[in-house]
Order: sequence, then C-alpha cells, then structure tokens
Amino acid sequence: MTDTKPWYLSRTIWASLVTIVTAAGGLLGLPLAGLDNAALTDALLQAIAAISALVAIFGRIAARSRIG
Repeated sequence: MTDTKPWYLSRTIWASLVTIVTAAGGLLGLPLAGLDNAALTDALLQAIAAISALVAIFGRIAARSRIG
C-alpha cells in the first residue's frame, strides 16, 4: 500500500469519528439506541462528497485566473 490520500477520504477515520460522537452522545444522555453507525457513516460521506463538489464548482466559477 503505497498510495496516499487525505485523511478526510478515509472511511476508517469517518467511522471512528461517528463512533466517538455516538459514544459521547450516549454519555450525555442522548437516545442513540436505534442508530446504525454504518448507515450514518455512509450518509456523512455522501454529504461531504456533495458539499465538496459544490465548493469545487463555485470555486471554479469565482476563480479569477485560468487553469493551465
């Protein structure tokens, strides 16, 4: 495994963050019994992908110089 990627593209990192958040929520008394961590991780990754695509599009529109 020689390829690298940014931390925010790692499913392991996101699953760990979701686990930390759900554990913290449980400690704070939030009702999290029916929560599916895998589904929540997938939903977060899809939301992040959509947001990053929007940022890329708007960034290109607002750019003042050409790519090249």
